[in-house]
Amino acid sequence: MGDTTRKLASVILAAGKGTRMKSDLAKVLHPLCGKPMLYYSITLARTIGSERIVPVVGHQAEEIQRLFSDADLTFALQKEQLGTAHAVLQAKAALHDFEGDVVILCGDVPLLAASTVVSLVDHHRSHNASLTVVTTFLADPGNYGRVVRGEEDRVSKIVEARDATKKEKEINEINTGIYCAESKFLFESLDQIGNENAQGEYYLTDIFEIAGRENRRALPFVLDDSVEAMGINTVSELKQANEIMKKGGKGEDIKLTSYHKIDR
Repeated sequence: MGDTTRKLASVILAAGKGTRMKSDLAKVLHPLCGKPMLYYSITLARTIGSERIVPVVGHQAEEIQRLFSDADLTFALQKEQLGTAHAVLQAKAALHDFEGDVVILCGDVPLLAASTVVSLVDHHRSHNASLTVVTTFLADPGNYGRVVRGEEDRVSKIVEARDATKKEKEINEINTGIYCAESKFLFESLDQIGNENAQGEYYLTDIFEIAGRENRRALPFVLDDSVEAMGINTVSELKQANEIMKKGGKGEDIKLTSYHKIDR
C-alpha cells in the first residue's frame, strides 16, 4: 500500500467548447443519465478523498460555476485554450500551498471508476513515483498519444500522434489523459514546458521528458477496461455513454475511439 497519510487534490479539465457536439452548450454540461457530464468527474474526485477539487473552466465558465456552486470546489479560469499543460497551470494559484499528490481528470470522461483512480493513486505512491499516467492498449491506437517506455518500464515520453515518428506510431499503448503527480514536481515542471510542436500547444505530456532529465520515476498504470477512459466528443458518443451507464458501466462491445484534447 502507498502512503495513505499524503494529501490528495484533483484538477478537472473542463474548459473546452466541444465544437463536435454541434451545440452552443458547453460540452461538460451536456446531460448524461439526467446529470451534466461534469457531475461525474466531480463526484469521482470527492469519492477518492480529494482535499481540494479544482475544475478548470473556460467556455461558459459562469454557467458551470452557477450549476456547481458547492463550497468544496475552487474554480480556475482558462481564458484561452492553449493546451493541457496551460490548462493545469491555471490551477496553480488554487494549489500554491498544497503538498501532496494531484490527480488530473477530464470533465468529458464520465465512465471512469473511482476504484480505478484509487488504484492509480496507490500504485503511484507505493512505487514512490513523481508522475504516473493511466494507459491502455488498443489494437488501433489512431490519433492517441503513444506511450514510449524506457528503462525499468518507466515512461520516457508520451508523443502526440501528429508528432510521432513512423516507429512510434506502431506503439499500441496509449495515453488516456488521466494522471497522478507529486504537486511540487507538477507545477515546477509546467513552468518549463514550451509549445514547439505540430499544434503549437503546451502539452502536459512534456513533463515526462522533464521527469526523465531529473531522474524522477514516471510510471504507467495500465487500465484493462479501456471503455472507462472513453472521452465524449460527439452526440453519438454521448448516446453510447448513456447506454453504458444504464448497463452499470459495462461496455464490452464498445470500441474506444475518442481522442482527448482539451481545447477542441
